[in-house]
Amino acid sequence: MAEFVLVPGAWLGAWAWDDVVPELRAAGHGAHPLTLSGLADKRGVPAGQQTHVEDIVAEVERLDLREVVLVGHSYSGIPVGQAAERIGDRLSHVVFVDSNVPAHGESFVSPWKEGRAMMEASIAANDGFWAPLTAPDYAGHGLTDEQIDRIVTASTPHPGATLTEPATLAKPLGELPATYVKCLLDGDEPSPDVALLLTGDRWRLVEMDTGHWPMFSQPRELARVLLAAAAS
Repeated sequence: MAEFVLVPGAWLGAWAWDDVVPELRAAGHGAHPLTLSGLADKRGVPAGQQTHVEDIVAEVERLDLREVVLVGHSYSGIPVGQAAERIGDRLSHVVFVDSNVPAHGESFVSPWKEGRAMMEASIAANDGFWAPLTAPDYAGHGLTDEQIDRIVTASTPHPGATLTEPATLAKPLGELPATYVKCLLDGDEPSPDVALLLTGDRWRLVEMDTGHWPMFSQPRELARVLLAAAAS
């Protein structure tokens, strides 16, 4: 039996996995959606990027989980990638869902170049937080109006420090047993850093014909991808 620890991306909480969790549990596995510090029901808790790494590690240890499949969506691929190496032999597999991946010494905003200054200015203007997206931003991602409303209504501002602090990796990320899920409505190809990781023998690519939020647009299909990754 696998133990899935499901970590949502920016602005989201554990609630984002509500339609995926029943599919995993029905298949006989454990499913543990996690809200990161500073978000959703944990709003007001101070958080930097390493706080989010510790959130994940602490959850695995608190529940004494084994055969862990860490799942990171979007932003959370960065703390998930770091947590994966820190839980040692508890780890079975990592699944990066259309996500960023950590690079030692680099932050979420590091690759943004000109956009980095814009992001940092936005965070400064929003009292240290990254403001949630609005409904028009979700167009073209295979979501219904009801799904978009659900996301927008429940989203909370994302702690800015988690986006600007650098990642810390003790080993090359390519050594992790990993699956990368590319959502094709969010771009046909993985980013260059992910493409390089996929040339190794421990990473594999799975494509989904949906947008950046498959836990809402195609939860059953995503669950099947996660189950297949756990069995690999």
